Amino acid sequence: MLDPNEPVPVTLTVNGTAETARTTPRTTLADFLRHELGLTGTHVGCEQGVCGACTVRVDGAAVRSCLTLAVQVDGSTVDTVEGLAGSAAVLHPLQQKFWENQALQCGFCTPGFLMAAIAALEEEPDLDRAGIRDRLSGNLCRCTGYAPIVDAVAEYAEQRREAGA
Repeated sequence: MLDPNEPVPVTLTVNGTAETARTTPRTTLADFLRHELGLTGTHVGCEQGVCGACTVRVDGAAVRSCLTLAVQVDGSTVDTVEGLAGSAAVLHPLQQKFWENQALQCGFCTPGFLMAAIAALEEEPDLDRAGIRDRLSGNLCRCTGYAPIVDAVAEYAEQRREAGA
């Protein structure tokens, strides 16, 4: 049986890079990303899986990293907001749509919305506005009123469809 206080190695491919760090079996994926790997774009809000601020993609699926233990995803591929654009100088097209539509204000919820939207559109590229609202309903925002977020994701989805993605 694992000692919950004894660090164990966890190896992940994070944003295309193999990463290994030792952490305790009860460390959440959010804390592992933030504290062990220094990827602070994943925000921790409610720590109960309700707000969606901690959403990342694990093997392509949107996952609440505050409810997922790092040891549970050992060997998996994890995508965080830091890996979206691939460069600090260029925004990912969805990030650009968020900026153009003023779909962020304080920005705390933005990484979770971005990762949830990317996962949703990978699974269902033809989502309409109602589908976008439904797929993002598990993410909370206290600033924008959601309309600009839906606008941004809908414009990005249309852009992807036009590009044949």
